[in-house]
Amino acid sequence: MKFEKGQKLLFIGDSITDCDRAKPEGEGLFGALGQGYVSYVDALLQSVYPELGIRVINKGISGNNVLNLNARWQEDVLDQKPDWLSIMIGINDVWRQYDTPFIKDRHVYIEEYEQTLRKLVKETKPQVEGLILMTPYYLESNVNDAMRQTMDQYGEVVKHIAKENNCILVDTQDGFNNVLKELYSATLAWDRVHPTAAGHMVLTRALLKEIGFDWNRI
Repeated sequence: MKFEKGQKLLFIGDSITDCDRAKPEGEGLFGALGQGYVSYVDALLQSVYPELGIRVINKGISGNNVLNLNARWQEDVLDQKPDWLSIMIGINDVWRQYDTPFIKDRHVYIEEYEQTLRKLVKETKPQVEGLILMTPYYLESNVNDAMRQTMDQYGEVVKHIAKENNCILVDTQDGFNNVLKELYSATLAWDRVHPTAAGHMVLTRALLKEIGFDWNRI
């Protein structure tokens, strides 16, 4: 288990992270962490590792792309002084290229995506105990689907940046691919993006696996 007692774990990303979390501060009681994988991670850390007292904060905002993260990075990440930071971004950077193809000022192409994410990681890595990078994903079994192909390319960017900066990598697409061998995409996400509870559990398991969570501890 990589987390240590009393540490602060901050999640940042788009709607998959947000999941109706409290605004402006996504932590505390009454569903403040939202209804997705962030709340599941928090619940499992509390129930299986209660002695660690890990403080979990959700700073996801629905609709965000990597440029939105860059604009709010100081306030929502650096000023929070987390011990651990988890970043999952890229879905909207790709999606807008397909659902609004003619509104090009909403598109974040792969070169700008890579440049911006690399900058955020490089400037933040020295200030945290650990940094977790989660790949974007698309719940489409057909690997030749155009949006799936593009999302995989953005996922490769995340993998390269994680390797360059010695970050923990969570390959979310790989986690979903295992389940998609048995289930149709809409079972996990009606729009192939926003997961059901089962889909959020796939994300949760993928992340906890990489930080050494012991499922048999209690």
